[in-house]
Amino acid sequence: MAGQGTPATALLTRQKVAHRVHAYAHDPRTGSYGTEAASALGIEPDRCFKTLVAEVDGGLVVAVVPVSGSLDLKALAVAVGGKRAGMADPSSAERTTGYVRGGISPLGQRKRLPTVIDASATDLPTMYVSAGRRGLEIELAPADLVRLTGATLAPIAGP
Repeated sequence: MAGQGTPATALLTRQKVAHRVHAYAHDPRTGSYGTEAASALGIEPDRCFKTLVAEVDGGLVVAVVPVSGSLDLKALAVAVGGKRAGMADPSSAERTTGYVRGGISPLGQRKRLPTVIDASATDLPTMYVSAGRRGLEIELAPADLVRLTGATLAPIAGP
């Protein structure tokens, strides 16, 4: 794993959480990082989750949803007790999390943000999320991700 350490993988190692790191060749021309990851790793898109940063009532919130769908902003707002939600400014998301767009991990962020994970994750034995770098994914149990992020589980994925 030399050269693959990120704040996310360091956190998992420190907490002694069972996980696997999967690397793949990232194509910088790709339009959808999550779909690229699922395809490159040969996994079902509903097991691969994207980490999105949204703004709910003026505060940043992390949403973790399957790459096969989209984020339902109204459902996210409800999940955190808010009224209005929209996608966060990309530079604000990068600055706050410490990761680059397309490589934002829900783990090991510079500033811990309220996190909501789509409830579909609980049906999976393991799920994949960004390890904090484009071309690097972490496979772990959904319950471990919920515990480490202090996340709420809610139906926040749209079609």
